[in-house]
Amino acid sequence: MNNNWLGLTDKVVAITGAVGGMGTKFCEEFAKQGAKIVLIDMIEDKTQAYAKKLAEDYGVETLAVKCNTTSEAEVDAAVKAVTDKFGEIDVLVNTAAILRFSPFEDLRLDEWQTALNVNLTGYFLMSQRFGRVMIQQKHGAMVHISTVASRYPETYSGAYSTTKAAVNMMSKQMAAEWGQYGVRSNCVLPCLVKTPLSKNFYSDPEVEDGRKRLVASRRIGTLDDIANTVLFMASDRSDYTNGGEITVDGGLNMMISDMIPKPGGRRQYAIDNHQPAKK
Repeated sequence: MNNNWLGLTDKVVAITGAVGGMGTKFCEEFAKQGAKIVLIDMIEDKTQAYAKKLAEDYGVETLAVKCNTTSEAEVDAAVKAVTDKFGEIDVLVNTAAILRFSPFEDLRLDEWQTALNVNLTGYFLMSQRFGRVMIQQKHGAMVHISTVASRYPETYSGAYSTTKAAVNMMSKQMAAEWGQYGVRSNCVLPCLVKTPLSKNFYSDPEVEDGRKRLVASRRIGTLDDIANTVLFMASDRSDYTNGGEITVDGGLNMMISDMIPKPGGRRQYAIDNHQPAKK
């Protein structure tokens, strides 16, 4: 088996939210592929420590960058730090995001604006500034972590679905404008995946079992499921995929009809009402 099938060895990969759980997993999986990892996060000491660990564990070059992705000045400084060290940027993975719960009628303006700043403006600034480098070098791939909730409202979650829907469109616009320069932009849309952001949802076994029944694959997703898709979308193996939305939800989005009750259950109803073949 070709261990370098994805061709990510020595690629310069910048990951936002690098020590936030999902980002941590992405950093590790790219490091396993031999990529040069740029860890971007606001928690400086933890980011520095994890960058050192990845370098020691996988023998790869790393760079830890303290950066608030909603700050134009800090994003510009991060881009300069990356280009000064590595000379280029091959991949940007936008991961940093927040989820805050509130009925829509009670959602405060400051909560709305915070979600917009982190989930959308942060993605915009990182994409635009690194995008300029990618345009100049005539190649690059961006992978933005969105969610199935960008298509179907995540009720009582404030501005979360709204911001992620905007990320999907932003990605398409960048793909449409920058594809001519060899730059790709795609979104990964997870749902019903155990992440640090969603772990509280699965503390009740009955809730987890109920969620499994909603998924075609009858299991809850893992960080590995997301990471595998992100690595593929970042690699040249997906070179003709641009402006796409890759759903990673175990088939949840196909199960709407299955959620509608029928007498005796949907399967039994079909069995009971199945017409025998005519002789």
